[in-house]
Amino acid sequence: MNDLISAILLGIVEGITEFLPISSTGHLLIAERWLGARSDLFNVAIQAGAILAVTFIYWRTLWSMVQNWRRPETRDYVMKLAVAFLITAALGLVVTKLGFKLPETITPIAWALIAGGIWMIVAEKVAMNRPDQVAISWRVAILVGLAQIIAGIFPGTSRSASTIFVAMLAGTSNRAAATEFAFLVGIPTMYAATGYELLKTFKQGGAAGEDWTGLAVAFVVSTIVAFVAVKWLLGYIRSHKFTVFAVYRIVLGIALLLLLPAGG
Repeated sequence: MNDLISAILLGIVEGITEFLPISSTGHLLIAERWLGARSDLFNVAIQAGAILAVTFIYWRTLWSMVQNWRRPETRDYVMKLAVAFLITAALGLVVTKLGFKLPETITPIAWALIAGGIWMIVAEKVAMNRPDQVAISWRVAILVGLAQIIAGIFPGTSRSASTIFVAMLAGTSNRAAATEFAFLVGIPTMYAATGYELLKTFKQGGAAGEDWTGLAVAFVVSTIVAFVAVKWLLGYIRSHKFTVFAVYRIVLGIALLLLLPAGG
């Protein structure tokens, strides 16, 4: 029962933090200090639950892309999504082959939260001084793909924060347009990551040791919570800046450094 409650709580943490620019991986690593460590498959799979929620939210947009594929502007947008995804996938495989591991201490996550919060404040101020631009350029697509890898290598950076603010700084100054592109790129990225982890788990014979019940419950919880969180965020950013999230990151990072000076 305790394992199930732990899985539910981790699903809630993931659902809230995956698309808010505060780092889901960082929060999960912190939460696992108290709720117990989980497998890489578990962590990736509940992230996929959050991605499923975004798929539901953007299903009209995705279907419109299929229906209007022949239109040049639609093909152009889809190709940019594909390029951003392929950059992430290719570099992600390289990082995996090199044996990259997530940090075992909280200290680097705390510093990433602080640095990311400061960067968000600066980046939004810079973007605000530029003309409102909703178009996605090839430069934006390439940099968003690279930003996803950076966020994966440095937990606490936040995939959503990295991609949204890279897009805003690279030319898409409109918050809503940058956020939508970042979220849509995340859909194939996280589904691919989940599929890769599933394949690796079965090939290595780890399926028998996986807590599939806990994983399934956490996946459902993450999906539901993420749906609510993203709906709220999309409404919030129409009339608010990201400053509150930046301040939260900085405060949390400082608190972690003070409470856990040894990074334990």
